[in-house]
Amino acid sequence: MPRPDRPVRKKRNPLKKGQEIDWKDTALLRTFISDRGKIRARRVTGLTPEQQKRVAVAIRNAREMALLPYPGTGR
Repeated sequence: MPRPDRPVRKKRNPLKKGQEIDWKDTALLRTFISDRGKIRARRVTGLTPEQQKRVAVAIRNAREMALLPYPGTGR
């Protein structure tokens, strides 16, 4: 619930209009991964549902190719 004394700011979409999401672009994909290796939520990244799905699939593909880390157990 937003606080009444603080204005609500809409998250700025980090992707440019029509920008392709490729699993080989690890620099871009790392912006959507936390320091623990988890995929960040839409409300954190500011992506649309369609873009979030494409980013998640690209991250999974990059993980399969060993370009990005899997989330660790944190131990």
